[in-house]
Amino acid sequence: MSRSNHTSAAAFEMGTLDTFPKILRHNAANWGKDIAMREKEFGIWSEFSWQDYHNRVKWMALAFNHLGISAKATVALLGDNRPEWVWGEVAAHAMGCFSLGIYQDSLHEEVAYLLNRSNAQVVVAEDEEQCDKLLELGEQIPAVKYIVYCDPRGMRKYDDKRLISIEDIYRIGQEVDNQTPRLYDNLVDAGKADDIAIYCTTSGTTSKPKIVLLQGGKFVEHCCSYLRADPRAPGDNYVSVLPLPWIMEQVYAVGQSLIARQIVNFVEEQETMMADLREIGPSFVLLAPRVWEGILADVKARMMDSTPLKQKLFDFAMARAEQRLAQGKRSTLADIILMKALRDRLGFSFLKSAATGGAAMGPDTFKFFQSIGVPLRQLYGQTEMCGAYTIHHEDDADYDSVGVAFDTAELQVINSDSEGVGEVIAKTVGMFCGYLGDQAAYDEDVQEGWMHTGDAGYFKPNGHLVVIDRIKDLAKTSNGIQYSPQYIENKLKFSSFIGEAVILGKDKPYLSAILCIRFSIVSKWAEQQGLAFTNYTNLSTLPEVYEQLTKEVEVVNSSLPDAQKINKFILLYKELDADDGELTRTRKVRRGVIADKYGEIIDSIYNDDDHVDIDTVITFQDGTKSRIKTQLQVATVGSPDLAANVSVEQRRAS
Repeated sequence: MSRSNHTSAAAFEMGTLDTFPKILRHNAANWGKDIAMREKEFGIWSEFSWQDYHNRVKWMALAFNHLGISAKATVALLGDNRPEWVWGEVAAHAMGCFSLGIYQDSLHEEVAYLLNRSNAQVVVAEDEEQCDKLLELGEQIPAVKYIVYCDPRGMRKYDDKRLISIEDIYRIGQEVDNQTPRLYDNLVDAGKADDIAIYCTTSGTTSKPKIVLLQGGKFVEHCCSYLRADPRAPGDNYVSVLPLPWIMEQVYAVGQSLIARQIVNFVEEQETMMADLREIGPSFVLLAPRVWEGILADVKARMMDSTPLKQKLFDFAMARAEQRLAQGKRSTLADIILMKALRDRLGFSFLKSAATGGAAMGPDTFKFFQSIGVPLRQLYGQTEMCGAYTIHHEDDADYDSVGVAFDTAELQVINSDSEGVGEVIAKTVGMFCGYLGDQAAYDEDVQEGWMHTGDAGYFKPNGHLVVIDRIKDLAKTSNGIQYSPQYIENKLKFSSFIGEAVILGKDKPYLSAILCIRFSIVSKWAEQQGLAFTNYTNLSTLPEVYEQLTKEVEVVNSSLPDAQKINKFILLYKELDADDGELTRTRKVRRGVIADKYGEIIDSIYNDDDHVDIDTVITFQDGTKSRIKTQLQVATVGSPDLAANVSVEQRRAS
């Protein structure tokens, strides 16, 4: 069992301030003029004080109440991260309602499923695009009474009685507040710590997402325990870039910001994220592994374009930094030559702490950011447990682990094998109290007060938890060799040329892979090589690209045991996409979907074919379709006869 006893000078105990609306009211009363949020729009940062934040929440809550939305109703939030998203959530809690975040890129079917499952009566929608999605659903979402749009551009042409602008909501709320000045305080005071406040969707790696029920007071307590493990201070800057429906963005952008009074900054567009982040110079960032991998790929791409001298200086500084890091120290020389300028270029000059979560990060990627001086820490948790409940403490990073437990969390590894690997189970103060409308699933996951995570892991002698993979994803080849697909996939994605990877080999004679090129990098490389191509599909079929990707796979193979080396791979004709059901909204691979959808490709690999013919139609997000007719080569890695020999021997044995 592991239980952290880490404490800090700041206790982060909230006492009677046991709901988000109570904390917000307290902040507005005591630090009303301090900055709570910033939003960049049209190139300009707009600031909102704690009083502004409180007023918007109050007006929204009073308006919804006036419009007939009663306690225990659901307020859904749909769109990109912006202040109104957070205000709508806290307003829902203030009036005793449930908040439900929906990913902004969710398709019509997903939106309808979640709205109906939660019986949502109000949807706070970002703009015309999201309103279109809702209006096109028509009678498929019968419970929705109001659609509140935040951006009025393009909305004049609509005539639907459910539509109402956010400005009209504020106006109604102000009128109600003037007529009944004590009403809002009465609503907030009526809120209890054990009230269910947040509906949060799971990632849904195997099926439709479940809706997790989280209590407001427990959420506050859990955020406090996180802050004791990784403290913040008033005025610290956080840049919100990960989707707000995700549990960890809820913890950072809503819970921790209220408790620690840090400033939440909302970028203008995802495309301007790095530029906006550099302008702010945040104290803390939380980015998904795919974002860290993208930053790493961008750094490598810039080095591809630089002069030979700069490339040599980069390689020298990285080698020096990694050498000193292995000794637990920082290289002053590497900092002067490269690292200080690189951190400034990325917007990481003022970072006190950085985190990654939502999926596993490869140790090579983790080590790179530690080497350049980014204080990166790994997290581990589940939506059901109010997000993360382990973290690396300062100066105690371990590339293979996810750290140690918060002071209000307990961990065990049960049913261990001879090497100590078993299932991770956990308890936290923020633990959920059920799945909406699915008691059977709750009873299966929670046994005797412990959440059975379904993850395989073990404890290191230093008390750190190592999470290997999902238990159901751990697999064996037909030769009895056990392997973790996720571990090998993360090593592959350290290559800036590889965007996604899916390892195959369950009940097969050897391991192989389906790879997706990282188009932004491979296209730049191809241009430098003078190669002609038209699009992603065409680029991924070029012999020169296959040759380069073979080298990248060989590098990974050199770090793997012989039995776990990748023998063959295919470059997929498209990127894996959440809209196609191949990834979850948090970019986790849906292995069952991959196995079904690309069964013909997988069969070709193990049938010793040298290619597979593709003739298919793909549908884009806007509904348009495109026919793809191409031929994918099956590449053999290492000795040309290796995979063939393994396959022949396996057939003889059978």
